[in-house]
Amino acid sequence: MTGQTTSEKPTASASNGTAFHVSGWDNWLSGLIARHPMQWIRLGNFETKIAGDAIEDVKIEKPVFVAGLARSGSTILLETLARHSDAATHRYRDYPPVFTPYLWNKFVDLAPKGKEVAVERTHADGINITPESPEAFEEMIWMAFFRHLHDVNESNVLDGQISNPAFEKFYRDHIRKLIHIRGGKRYISKANYLVPRMEYLLSIFPDARFVLPVRDPLWHIASLAKQHDLFCKGEQDNPRAIAHMQRVGHYEFGLDRRPINTGDLHATRQIMKHWKDGDEVAGWAHYWSDLHHYIADRMTVNKALGDATLVVRYEDFVADPANQLRRLFDHVDLPDAEPIINEVAPTIHAPTYYRPKFSDDEIDLIRDVTAIAAARFGYDGKQQDGALIAKTKRA
Repeated sequence: MTGQTTSEKPTASASNGTAFHVSGWDNWLSGLIARHPMQWIRLGNFETKIAGDAIEDVKIEKPVFVAGLARSGSTILLETLARHSDAATHRYRDYPPVFTPYLWNKFVDLAPKGKEVAVERTHADGINITPESPEAFEEMIWMAFFRHLHDVNESNVLDGQISNPAFEKFYRDHIRKLIHIRGGKRYISKANYLVPRMEYLLSIFPDARFVLPVRDPLWHIASLAKQHDLFCKGEQDNPRAIAHMQRVGHYEFGLDRRPINTGDLHATRQIMKHWKDGDEVAGWAHYWSDLHHYIADRMTVNKALGDATLVVRYEDFVADPANQLRRLFDHVDLPDAEPIINEVAPTIHAPTYYRPKFSDDEIDLIRDVTAIAAARFGYDGKQQDGALIAKTKRA
């Protein structure tokens, strides 16, 4: 799925691995922050005192959280929402010192600027970015307060019973600072790892809105596998890239790939075993099934969460983007979005920059493993199999 700032073909930098280069400055500062999270929490709290007058009247109302498994369309949803004048998001410019956005952005605003040229992001998926593009960076804050969030041997779930006053105060203050910096009214966040934290977020912000993109498992897994292969190759040639992914909390792909543990340790270990044994497709299929069963279960059990969540099926979105975007803006309660919809909708289409290459046996395996979970989101297992097989045979 692409948007207005996208291109059809991967750029040379993305395809030859140089997109994984991490500068010495970024590597040094991000490493300093990762090694000393408590000091940066204290710095963030000190910054809040400095910004006290500026954020005194800033309120957090109906924050929007875009969650879901990677490669489901979350980035274009974030980019579209971020176009709204009321939106306040993290941007690429906020990294590395994410804990101190108020002072860092003042510094960035004063620093000399060259001409900003959009470049394709590391994913080689046709999405071009600049320092002003919205991005997911709040994971660094979550990891500083909850050290187990990416431990595959421990449940990564933060439910509605969790309480961490220090985190909640810091997080609220951080959001208020971002709203002030961006000149907006509504915080918009995207993070794949928010899936097992949606109930905790709802307990902190009872008026929160969630957007959950989902995708037909066959094509979703094809995209996930493609990204994993790309990131593994890129990280092999750029060792700093592995540390970068760990520091920003992106474990979806690459040499340190980790599934979300939704509370079923046996299931998580089976997924890891499949991958360790080289059974890539089986591992992805079981991961897709496990995570989407978890999502469907929680939305069923927790009515408030279900009511607060809009499910956006990828296939519906690319088939009828204008109406799907209207649903999106209506759900999150961002008014006067028609100009944005009219601008973005014509640019949305299914990706053309890759062709999945599954054997008939692999297709059968994916459909068998994911069938029940997929049906809970309206997939009957027949959406695109014929087209996929035909394209695979021609590739």
